Amino acid sequence: MPAAVRGTRRDDARPRAQVAVAPARGRATGKGSTRPASGRAPAGPSFSPKLAAAAFGVIVVAGVAIFLGTGHRGENIVSGIQTGFLNQTAAAGFKLRAVHVQGASPIARADVLKAAHLYKDQPLLGVDMARVRADVEKVGWVKEARIIRLLPNTVVIAVTERDAQAVWQVNGRTVVIDRKGRIIPEADPMRFPELPLVVGRGANLALAEIMTPVMQRPKLRQRIEALVRVDGRRWDLRLKDGSIVQLPATNEEQALMQLDELDRRQRLLDLGFARIDLRDPELIAVRPRAGAPAAEQQLVSEGA
Repeated sequence: MPAAVRGTRRDDARPRAQVAVAPARGRATGKGSTRPASGRAPAGPSFSPKLAAAAFGVIVVAGVAIFLGTGHRGENIVSGIQTGFLNQTAAAGFKLRAVHVQGASPIARADVLKAAHLYKDQPLLGVDMARVRADVEKVGWVKEARIIRLLPNTVVIAVTERDAQAVWQVNGRTVVIDRKGRIIPEADPMRFPELPLVVGRGANLALAEIMTPVMQRPKLRQRIEALVRVDGRRWDLRLKDGSIVQLPATNEEQALMQLDELDRRQRLLDLGFARIDLRDPELIAVRPRAGAPAAEQQLVSEGA
């Protein structure tokens, strides 16, 4: 028979000497009474804040010690699990069998594939798409790239390619550049004989301003051997027959229109000349070839 029953008056309870629970630690059930030993079990042990903090500290220290003692074993375990999962997916058919490159010319395709670092039968779900994109966009041919994973076995690399615009020669070095003057390091200049040659420091950055008006004149364009940047300010057009056209530092389009007019009236481009100076829009000087009259021929612009 229990020592006490909930709700029993204190003067009716039997002596509690045989109860093993200390009266001072029992929870009161009524005025002047303690919780009976046979009553409802407590929810759990009670810890003081200091004791809980000390226990937490011991756990943290033990965890750090275990981590240091295992030498990154936890990371190796996670890596092993990931590798096992990817191998299972590859065994189920999700492995790389084909890589399609879109938007790249045949000459650039090989460089794109090499930069992607993809290999046959690698787990398709393990392909790091961000890494592949970053590596492909490091290729000089590539302006931007998108990487697409097509289950179960294909990766598509869609690129926007930079167009080779000219061959740039500076300080004894010859490279291929795009319209904005950026070097395409993978491009071999010897494979682009049809591109115009630009020469001189800063010629690559100033290319865009001269290329459009020159390319709009097929008769002049087919005669140009090189566009030479002079003093970082203006252009000389060196023609294949040795003639030189000196352009002004500004208003190149207007100067080329004057050259068009002179060629229409005097067939300068067909007959040839040593030098034609278009730097002064109001006074054009033409130097004949050797064997022609020595004096320079000065022509006043019709607009003067």
